[in-house]
Amino acid sequence: MSNMQIGSRIRELRELQNYTREGFAEKVDISAKFLYEIETGRKGFSADTLCRIAQTLSVSCDYIMLGEEKGIKGSQKIACILECLDTKQVSRIQDIIKVLYEICEVPVNQTTM
Repeated sequence: MSNMQIGSRIRELRELQNYTREGFAEKVDISAKFLYEIETGRKGFSADTLCRIAQTLSVSCDYIMLGEEKGIKGSQKIACILECLDTKQVSRIQDIIKVLYEICEVPVNQTTM
């Protein structure tokens, strides 16, 4: 667990969710310069800042710090991606998932999708 790895995870998630550095820093209540220093591994941060970053990115503190979720399947990262899409894109992804389920011969409950 290095500051560089932690910062890289934060930057990756921030970019995945289409946050600018300035916009994300504002949501987390830190300066854009401080966020840059975190993302480049130059500075660490408090537990309070960690919690605000994780909450804003919709991931656990474990994921930020360790790169893995404890007790949560990888669905949280998928949910973050889906939140950034419009209704038409989400509908297309649902169609793709249904096809993948059919290929794997896993029955899909039509009422949940």
